Amino acid sequence: MNENGIELSVIVPAYNEERRLAPGLRQALEYLARRREPFELLVVDDGSRDETARVAESFAGQGVRVVRHERNRGKGAAVRTGLLASRGRKVLISDADFSTPIEEIEKLERFLQDGTPLVIGSRGLADSQIRQRQPFYREMMGRTFNRLIRLFGVRGIRDTQCGFKLARGEEGRRIAAELKIEGFAWDVEMIWLARRRGYRIAEVGVVWVNSPDSRVDPIRSSFSMFRDVITMRLRHRGER
Repeated sequence: MNENGIELSVIVPAYNEERRLAPGLRQALEYLARRREPFELLVVDDGSRDETARVAESFAGQGVRVVRHERNRGKGAAVRTGLLASRGRKVLISDADFSTPIEEIEKLERFLQDGTPLVIGSRGLADSQIRQRQPFYREMMGRTFNRLIRLFGVRGIRDTQCGFKLARGEEGRRIAAELKIEGFAWDVEMIWLARRRGYRIAEVGVVWVNSPDSRVDPIRSSFSMFRDVITMRLRHRGER
């Protein structure tokens, strides 16, 4: 246990999530209470224009902390803020809709216990369970992006973009201090930086349920992510 006594920090970046946030937080908090270990759940409100912060703050007495950005900066910026504010020996990053059920952390923890500093949930492995699929065009765009990432970004990872990732707290905070990408490609940079530091990475198949109420424009976000990855590669030119 670390000096703060917090075993697990759960980081939830959120932007305009007033409708989806409460059910996910309730389920997560019920599960975390059953684990009987000290935890904190950090909701990072990324400059939402709705009542996201108010919804999150309504759970404040149950171990939830809310950190707010004054303006919308991007998911990567929210993840970085959450990681740097975290105090747990382990840090879990989860999407606000909990499309991967929080119970799936147990699959990832096995690798952390074996000394792997970063474990990423994946929708692209044989044992991944997709219980509700995305529309076909979204799946095709996601596969195309992951192929491009393997060429230009990080090799050997089938799914960089699943929003469910677990790290040892110290290593997660070290990586966060170096994160530059503020948009949706933050996952790629996180993996890149972990490899540059020599950290082992495990990719683990998880359960994933598509949320039909997705806020992401797949065309716009794909171009933006690819641009960010190219910028990252240019910034680290000559490194592997």
